[in-house]
Amino acid sequence: MKKKIIKSIKVLFVFILLLILIFGVAILWPLPNFKTPKKYPSTLIKSINIIDVKSGKVRSNRTILIKDNIIISIDTLKYQIQKTDLVIEGKGKYIIPGLWDMHTHSNQQSEWLHHPLYIANGITGVRDMSGQLNKKDSYWVGSEERLQWNEDINNNLRVAPKYILQSSYQMDGSFSVPDNYPKYFKLQKNEDVDSVLNFYKNKNVDFIKVYQQISPRAYKRLATQAPKHGLHLAGHKPVFVSLEESIKLGQRSFEHGRVFMYEAFPKADSLRVSKDWKQFFQKSKKSMVKDFNFEKATEFMHLMKEYDVYWTPTLQTLKFEALAHKDSFLSNPKLKYVSWARKNLWWRFDVNHNKKQNTSSVNKGLSASFYEASKKQVDMANKIGVPIMAGTDVTDSYTFAGFSIHDELEELTKSGFSNLEALRSATIIPAQFANMENKYGTIENGKIADLVILDKNPLKKITNSKSINSVILNGTYYSSSTLQELKDFTQSIASSFHMNVKVMYSFISSPLIRVQFAD
Repeated sequence: MKKKIIKSIKVLFVFILLLILIFGVAILWPLPNFKTPKKYPSTLIKSINIIDVKSGKVRSNRTILIKDNIIISIDTLKYQIQKTDLVIEGKGKYIIPGLWDMHTHSNQQSEWLHHPLYIANGITGVRDMSGQLNKKDSYWVGSEERLQWNEDINNNLRVAPKYILQSSYQMDGSFSVPDNYPKYFKLQKNEDVDSVLNFYKNKNVDFIKVYQQISPRAYKRLATQAPKHGLHLAGHKPVFVSLEESIKLGQRSFEHGRVFMYEAFPKADSLRVSKDWKQFFQKSKKSMVKDFNFEKATEFMHLMKEYDVYWTPTLQTLKFEALAHKDSFLSNPKLKYVSWARKNLWWRFDVNHNKKQNTSSVNKGLSASFYEASKKQVDMANKIGVPIMAGTDVTDSYTFAGFSIHDELEELTKSGFSNLEALRSATIIPAQFANMENKYGTIENGKIADLVILDKNPLKKITNSKSINSVILNGTYYSSSTLQELKDFTQSIASSFHMNVKVMYSFISSPLIRVQFAD
């Protein structure tokens, strides 16, 4: 009997060692890189129809000459083919500025799981809303990685969108900072704020990402001091600070569709001083929809317009919450581009939670009502003149890198936007927000030639934005066959054992992820 027990222990020990070895090898196993296509010093696009996102007009049968990634000329003249390194036949096709996704979350696996899909879907620029503290994280990336990616793109060493504006880690109060990090990240004193701003300025960050639970004192100090460091605030509306005050303090963009829901219901003031704001919010959701004060919301929207404050509603996140109980929504063919680890260690919990909410007798239909109400508010804000930016919140549940920006554009049109207004939300308006409209956002002489060629006119039907024929980014030409190869590349990587082990390991070993999940 004793020998059997010893033998069983030995077998178990060997099995555990074998598992450790297998997982260790998987973590260290190198991943393949997608070979970047050729970069052309000069390109001629012949006889193409240009979508003018300023006027909404189609400039038919134009020839575009590009040199060193700059649009040199747009006219109806025929250039000699031998003068350019690449000639693209554009007859019957349409061309738009490269799309920007203004709310993403990139991580250490993004170069395999996200970047190829961004390019394959015509996204040439993203604003990442994540960051790191003072240590490299196993999951999140920071400004140093993103700026290196940008440099690699310039040298045609990497397939990726350009990272527009650099974010700090989310500032969400002391609980969001793990142990063994500098205490000043907790923002408990005024001098902590100054230390944080100095730190991120030295990291070439452009804005401080603010989150829901930041204290009013820390938030106000950040808002007043950040401009002195050349930084601005962007992110969530802090729960404990009024929207009016946040606008007047200079927060440049607000994220997600709940912004006005928090502020335009009868107990908005009570929410801001509640001891358990999450519980208070859950109990107030019905009132936020039923008793929504349109007059009050309109005042806030006019204030946002006056202060030139932008809104990124990320309707995809509310759509997920509203439809998480429907099999037709959950059985999305794009799931093949998402790792098993993410689907089962992250998304599944979100699905189960929201499915339970949506099917309970108390909350049935509430998330759907919230979603529809937010869409109406987006339309209200747009009509008033609040600049709306398209964003998806990749890597949130059921948001798909690249693909979801087209769903977001469609959602905006369902909210009341014209097709042109939807296109503007992912082109010229983000460029204006980033103070880069002299280089990006439209197709004009002197602008950077990050472009998307479509088979169909998106002004006639916004879903035609998906009819991507090819993409030009930084002088590199991605043909239709290359775009399909990018999708196939990510699909293959996402299903691989070693990538899923890497994703699991990055989740488990990241102290930043652990504190977020604990909350």
